[in-house]
Order: sequence, then structure tokens, then C-alpha cells
Amino acid sequence: MTIAPAAPIGDERTLSPAQYEEWAAEVRRLADERGAVVLAHNYQVPEIQDVAHHTGDSLYLSRVAAETDAREIVFCGVHFMAETAKILSPDKTVLLPDLDAGCSLADSITADQLREWKAEHPGAVVVSYVNTTAAVKAETDVCCTSSNAADVIRSIPEDREILFCPDQFLGAHVKRVTGRRNIHIWAGECHVHAGISPSDVRSQIAAHPDAEILVHPECGCTTSVLDLVSNGDLPADRTRVLSTGGMAEAAQATTAKQVLVATEIGILHQLRNLNSVTEFLPMNSRAACRYMKMITPAKLLRTLQTGSGAIEVPTEIATKARRAVEAMIAIGDPGRGGE
Repeated sequence: MTIAPAAPIGDERTLSPAQYEEWAAEVRRLADERGAVVLAHNYQVPEIQDVAHHTGDSLYLSRVAAETDAREIVFCGVHFMAETAKILSPDKTVLLPDLDAGCSLADSITADQLREWKAEHPGAVVVSYVNTTAAVKAETDVCCTSSNAADVIRSIPEDREILFCPDQFLGAHVKRVTGRRNIHIWAGECHVHAGISPSDVRSQIAAHPDAEILVHPECGCTTSVLDLVSNGDLPADRTRVLSTGGMAEAAQATTAKQVLVATEIGILHQLRNLNSVTEFLPMNSRAACRYMKMITPAKLLRTLQTGSGAIEVPTEIATKARRAVEAMIAIGDPGRGGE
């Protein structure tokens, strides 16, 4: 008996090719019938990335949600992302295939905690990562994503104190690249990115000494990687700190034989689709988000069949939160971003 080779990490599928084609045809038919657009984050399972009308990072999907003419938005991601889509499109139906798909980073700060922090720093500008609940966004002056966080910070007058939440690793990275001293950083983290450690970096670099390195700024290893660069232990021209959208652009452009990728492993599927010549390897093969993986092909199909999973945001919270998200979008396309 011939045993089929295991799928590369990040490309694991639950549907056979024939099952996928049947499922995908029904997903597309139902989406057309409902007037729905299917959005998928880069960390979703391969089948959902492939069937979605738009796949990308949270900044890109936020803009698609704001601009689409579709009657319904089916968001294959986690709860705060679907909330953001609803905030930007209050008159549209926003569906999340599993309402329990949460986010450990979003859960690391509450609206009450943010209000208390603001009271300790009156007059400070609050910058919240888009990976936060609607209630936290309602207490925020301007949101950001990993791809535009540095641009958001640069847009704030230098004499204004800044409260950055909730991700401590992204906050430390943005503070480093912008040179701003008056930034206070909340001690939150994504459990998946925090789990990509300096020891992972050292062992993978030893095993793949000529690889290019792409690191998400939420990772617990970001400081270690940049320290290795500054000490000359890693070549600066082969090491970049990028959002998931930036990683996709880098994957298209690279001619490297191997690239080590430090972020959630779901993105490896997209990077391999963009560049079939380069070998994309995970910095930590266990870096899978259980919340992202809660959105399965069966759940997406059921949502399109039944209209289940509607997201609702109270009007008062949505109105306040929308101002913070629109302030982020108004800054424009990310330039230097998190680099």
C-alpha cells in the first residue's frame, strides 16, 4: 500500500480534491444567491482561503468590508474582525461561522481596564490594535494594525503622550522603529505569537543558515531577531519584520531558496501559492491558532445555508468605535508600516 506524503505544515486539508470542488461550488453558489462576500484572514485553513472572494490581513479586510456593495459579509476570521466589519457597515448583515472564535490578544484588555488606564494619563492619545473588542475600540482615539501601526504613531504630534494597547511585542517594536519615548505599552499578548521564542529562532537559523527571515511584530522573538541583526549574527538584508500582508508581498518578490516565517502557520499556504519555487518554513511548527481554526469548511457552508452567526454591536459602542477605525483607514495605505 502506498502512503500519501504528509501535507506541508500549514497546508493540512480536511477535504479531498473532489470533495473540495463540490463544496467550493456550493459555497460560491450560495454566496451569489445571498449577495454575500466571503472574507478570509491569512490564518484560515487552506480550503477557506482558496474559496474566499478576498483573503488578506486585517487592514486589507477592514477596507474591503467598508467598501463592498455586498448585502452580506461572511467573515472567516475571529470575533473582533467580524465586529469591525459590522462597525464599518452597520446596515449590512455580518456573519461569523462560529461565534465562539475569539482571540487571546483581544481578551487581554477590557474596556474597564482601558478607562482606568486613561484616567491615569489624562490627555493621552489611545492607539489600540485592531485586535480588540468593539467596547475597547469605543474607548480608543485611533486603531492600527501590524502593517500601519508605525504610521499611526508617526501621525500623532510628538508632544502627545500615547497609550498603546494591547500587544506588548508590537508596541515595543513600534516604539523602537519610530523612536517615540512617550509611549506607554499595555502588557498583552497573542498566545500563538508569544509562543514563537528566541530558542525557536536560534535552532531554525542554525538548521537553515542561508534562509531569509520574515517575522511578525507580535512575536515574542522579535526583539531577539533584531538583536541578532544588530550584533551581526543575522544579515540585515535577509531579515524583515512584517505584517501578514507584508509577508505576502515579500513572498512574491523573493528569489531565496528558503524563507523562515515567524507567525501563525496558516499563512504558509498563501505564501506557497504566491511563490512555488521558494520553500517557506515555519519558525515554530506548532504556532497554530485554535480560534482561527474553529472556522471550518462545514461551518462556512452552514452559515451560507442558514444565515446563522449574525454579529451585533450596540449602536452607542459602534458609533464610538467607528470613529477610531475610520481614523485608522483615513491615514491611508501603509508606507514604512511596521518596518
